[in-house]
Amino acid sequence: MKAVVKTDEYTIYQRRDERYAVEDANKKSINGEEKAAILSKHELIKLTVAAPVVEEVVEEVVEEAAAEEAPAEDAPAEEPKAD
Repeated sequence: MKAVVKTDEYTIYQRRDERYAVEDANKKSINGEEKAAILSKHELIKLTVAAPVVEEVVEEVVEEAAAEEAPAEDAPAEEPKAD
């Protein structure tokens, strides 16, 4: 691994597969959101924001599901025929 950035708080290494490893001052690995924030701060990676769930789409799906179930519930009961 090759050291790319070295600070008092952490060191960023570039691995042979061109991914990054981040270690704190105690040589303990930093992972997750903290690692992503550090790499983004040094412009080594770009973070994208996931598209938010649109409430309207969720409401439409719920309404469609309710509409499909409603005819079965609202259907009049069959009356027995008189012979």
